[in-house]
Amino acid sequence: YTTHITGKWHLGSKPEWGPQQFGFDQSHGSLAGGVNPINHLYKHGQFSKTWHRNDQLIEEEGHVTDLIEKETLKFIRSKKDKPFFIYVPFTAVHTPFDEPEQWLKSASHVHPERQQYIACAQHMDHAIGQMVKALKSTNQFENTLIVFFSDNGGTNGDDSSRYPDTKVKGKIKGLNTPLRGWKTEVYEGGIRVPALVHWPKELKPAKVTTPLHVIDWMPTLCELLNIAPPQNTKWDGVNIWPTLQGKTQSCVQDRELYWQGVRRSSAAIRKDDWKLVVHRAKTKRTELYNLASDPNEKQNLAAQHPDVVDTLSKALAAQESLDNDALPNDSKP
Repeated sequence: YTTHITGKWHLGSKPEWGPQQFGFDQSHGSLAGGVNPINHLYKHGQFSKTWHRNDQLIEEEGHVTDLIEKETLKFIRSKKDKPFFIYVPFTAVHTPFDEPEQWLKSASHVHPERQQYIACAQHMDHAIGQMVKALKSTNQFENTLIVFFSDNGGTNGDDSSRYPDTKVKGKIKGLNTPLRGWKTEVYEGGIRVPALVHWPKELKPAKVTTPLHVIDWMPTLCELLNIAPPQNTKWDGVNIWPTLQGKTQSCVQDRELYWQGVRRSSAAIRKDDWKLVVHRAKTKRTELYNLASDPNEKQNLAAQHPDVVDTLSKALAAQESLDNDALPNDSKP
């Protein structure tokens, strides 16, 4: 497979830490995280200049969403006779915002605090539509696996002042209703996102309600490609392909899903329908929710079910103890 990434790398901002050092044949976009859509600058500091091609910093004109679209279309059309993998981590929807007038007009019906946010999402949605058209026009659509998901829920308003020369100011908010919480929090609004998997040749239309996790994609894709992991690989995820095919849920039953909040100020663990949330900064409280009956996390049941709290607290401690087990001993904090 030819491998390509266009968009947000965010796994090391120096060129020598770029995607080509980790298996990608080609790379394009931000070595850092979300950038100013117009000048492509990251936050103030040594890594502000981050736009690159093939791990070399470059200058390129255009709106960031359009550039990612253009790069992806070019790649898809050039690989119509060869197997490929392309990873397209959009900087949308992300601070700082600066959407063209055509997309702002399409979002004129929403609250001013959300107009840039909605315009940014619609701009990205259009780009994805063009990618699908490119797959169809090159006769690759039926046999291409498309996976779409977000990395977190909507924000309660990010600070654009951290980015150089940002024009659009003010609090620009997402919307996670009816779920509780925001990006950076371990409530469902911060961590629960929709996902789409599309492969006409192999998958029938269906809805999967079983909780799955982004960590599952590594073992799943390797299984599809018959790639055996190195011995003693400590993956957190599991192969979810049988679940997506509707054959069995045994691979995802009776497992624990675990999250850490920003700077470890909070954490959460879920098993079956129970979810434990632990806050360690300021409030120092413990919360327990049954997501089957209370998906919006309104009723804290910790006092009524101390046995469940105790069981999940031990499970959380065990998960946290494994956070760095894949690192060499001298690298652990």
